[in-house]
Amino acid sequence: MAIAISSQFLGAFARLPKKIQGKTTEFINKFRADPTSNGINFEKINGALDNKIYSVRIDQTYRGIVVRQPETNTYLLLWVDHHDEAYQWAVSKRCDVNPINGSIQIYDMRTILHVSKTEKVEKHLFDPLSDENLLQLCVPEPMISFVRSFADKEEFIAERSRLPSDASEYLNYIAEGIPLSEVLEMIDAERLSEEAGDDLSKALGRGETKKSFYVVEGEEELRQVMSAPLEKWRVFLHPTQRKLISKNYNGAARVLGGAGTGKTVVAMHRARYLASQAKPYEKILFTTFTANLADDIRQNLKKICTPDEMSHIDVINLDAWAAQALKEMGYQAKVEYGKQVDEAWEQAMNCCDTGYTMNFFKEEWDRVIVDQRAFLLAKYAVASRLGRGTRLNRMDRKKIWPVFHEYITLMHDWNFRDISTAMNECAVLISQKLPSPVYQHVIVDEGQDFSPAAYRLIRAIAGEPHPNDIFIVGDAHQRIYKNHANLSRCGIHIRGRGSILKLNYRTTEEIRRYAFALLKDITFDDLDDSTDVGDTCRSLTHGAAPVMKNFHTASMEKDFLVQEIKALSDRHVELQNVCIVTRTKKLLTSYMAALDEAGIPWVELQKSQPDSNHVDGVRLATMHRVKGLEFDYVFVAAVNRNVMPLSLAVDYTDSITEAESMTAEKCLLYVALTRARRGAYITSYGHPSSFVKKD
Repeated sequence: MAIAISSQFLGAFARLPKKIQGKTTEFINKFRADPTSNGINFEKINGALDNKIYSVRIDQTYRGIVVRQPETNTYLLLWVDHHDEAYQWAVSKRCDVNPINGSIQIYDMRTILHVSKTEKVEKHLFDPLSDENLLQLCVPEPMISFVRSFADKEEFIAERSRLPSDASEYLNYIAEGIPLSEVLEMIDAERLSEEAGDDLSKALGRGETKKSFYVVEGEEELRQVMSAPLEKWRVFLHPTQRKLISKNYNGAARVLGGAGTGKTVVAMHRARYLASQAKPYEKILFTTFTANLADDIRQNLKKICTPDEMSHIDVINLDAWAAQALKEMGYQAKVEYGKQVDEAWEQAMNCCDTGYTMNFFKEEWDRVIVDQRAFLLAKYAVASRLGRGTRLNRMDRKKIWPVFHEYITLMHDWNFRDISTAMNECAVLISQKLPSPVYQHVIVDEGQDFSPAAYRLIRAIAGEPHPNDIFIVGDAHQRIYKNHANLSRCGIHIRGRGSILKLNYRTTEEIRRYAFALLKDITFDDLDDSTDVGDTCRSLTHGAAPVMKNFHTASMEKDFLVQEIKALSDRHVELQNVCIVTRTKKLLTSYMAALDEAGIPWVELQKSQPDSNHVDGVRLATMHRVKGLEFDYVFVAAVNRNVMPLSLAVDYTDSITEAESMTAEKCLLYVALTRARRGAYITSYGHPSSFVKKD
C-alpha cells in the first residue's frame, strides 16, 4: 500500500485554521493506518471529470480530495479545503501518468473551456513548437489546444497553474528563451525506456513525481512533514540540477549559480548520493561558513536522507570543525575571534608607528602572510601581494614586520590563535597526525565566503586529490565577508569540472533583475583563475517589481510596514513567511516595538540558532543572519544613506580596499532582497541610500 501527500495538499493545509489542521493530521494518521476502513467516507464528486478522484470527510465542514486506485492499493492526498471550495477545486481535475517521464500529473480540464473563449490572434507564444514537441515537453495530450492558445508570455504566466507542474516548468524554459534542445536534454534524464501505463504506485518512485509527492512511511515522519509542510519541498531537485548529483568527477568540482538557483539543494543531494554509495568506514564532511547555515542544512538533510545515509555525513561549519579537530589532536591554544584578537593587534601596533590601521594589518595577515605561510620576514619580503591596494616595497615590509612579529609572540604568550592561523596550523597537524584522507569526500556550501586558509585546510582534510574528493558550490555575488581565495593556489584544481546553474527557482524575475542591477559594473571572480560570466540567470516565476518607499520620518516608515504586513495577513499569508531585514541588530529593536504596538507577533532570528516553523510571527533578522533563508515577502528596512553602506564597515585605507568594502555592502543588500520568493520591499527614511533609487 502506498499513501502519498502532494505539495498542493501541503500548501492548502498551511492555510487552514489551526484547529482544522489538527483534525486533518488526525484524519491522515487514521487514513494511513487503513484507507479502506468504513470511517473514511469516500464520496463520489458529482460531475467530476476523473473517476479516480473522491472526497473524504475531515469534519462537518471540511473535506479532503483524494485519488484512489484500488488495483495498485495507492492513495494520493491532493487537496483540503472548506466543503464547497474543495468540491469546486476537484470537479475539473485529472490525475494521469505522463507517458514521457512517467510522472504523476494533476491538471485542470477547465482549460478546454478557456480555449473556446480565447480571442483569435495571428501569432501565439508556442507556435514554433509542433504537437510532438509539446508532448515531448510532458504536456498532456488533452491540453495541447490550451497551450497553443497563449498569445504571449504574460498570458501563459497567468494561466500556467492549470498545467501539470513539470509541463509548466518546461514550457516556462521555452518562454524564457532557452532552446528546445537544451530543455529536451533536461528531460532526457527522466525519459522512460518503456511504456508508462497508469500504475500510480510505480509512478510515485520516479524523479519528477518526487518533486511534488511525498510517500508517508510512519507516524513520526508524518508529524514532521505536517509541522513544517512548506519547508519539506525545498529539498527536491529540478531537472537542471539532477545531472550534477551522480556525476563521477575525476577530482574536485565547483558549481556556481546566482541566489535562488538551488546550489545548496544540489550540495545536499550530492552528499546524499555519495553517502548512499559509501563503504561502511567512509565519511563525508558537509561544511559551510556559519553555524546557522550548518544547522539549517543538517535539518534539511535529515528530510532527504535515510538514517544510514546520515550516519556517513558530518555537518559542521569549518571554524567549529577546526577548533574541535585541534583539541582532539592535543592542541593547547584556544581559537579566538573578537576581543582578545583585537587587543593583541592593538598591543602589537604600539611597538612602532606605522600609520596603518588595524584592519590593514588584519587583512595583510590573513590574505598575505597566512595565505602564503610567510611567517618569517624573509618570506614576507618576497610574498605576492596581488589584489592588495596599498603598495609596499621590501623596505616598507621590513618597517612594518615588527608588528607581525609582536602579534605572533602575543598569540603564543597568551595561548590563543585567530581563526586563520588556527586553520593553517590545523592543516599542518593533520598531515602529521591523522590518516589521509580524514574524509573521503568534502562538500562545501557558500564557497565564496571561505578564505585561502580555509581551503588549504579543506585540501588537507580531503587528502591527496582523488575522484569526487571536493565538491564546492558558491556565488561570488553573495560574498559578504571580503574573503577571496583562488582554488588552484590552495591545491584544489577544478579546471574542466566547473558548472553553472542558470535557473532561479526562488525569486521572481522582477526581484532578481532589480537585485542584480545593484551589482552592475562590478567584476566578480569564479573562485579560481577567471571572472564570473555575469548575469546569465533567469527566474521561473514573475510578479510585481520590488516596492521602493522613502519616508520623511522613521515613524512613517514603521507605520507603512505595519500596514503592509496586516494586509498580507488579511490575504492569508502566514506571518512566519514574512521577514523584516536590517543592516544591524540595533536597528531591529525599533521594528520590534512597532510590531508590539500593532499587536503583531514577531520572532527575532538569533545567531547560531535555527528558526522554528512551529512559532508564529513575523521574522526579524540582520542581513548577515538572513543568508541562506527564504520567505514569501521580505521588507529590507532602514536603507538610509548613513546605514547602507554602513560607515564602520567601509575601510578607506586605499582605493582597492574601499572598493572591496563597498562591494561587500552591496552584496549584503543583494542577499537580503533575494531571500524573497513573491514580494520585496525596500524602505528608508530621511535620505535614502545611494544604492537605491528614491521613490
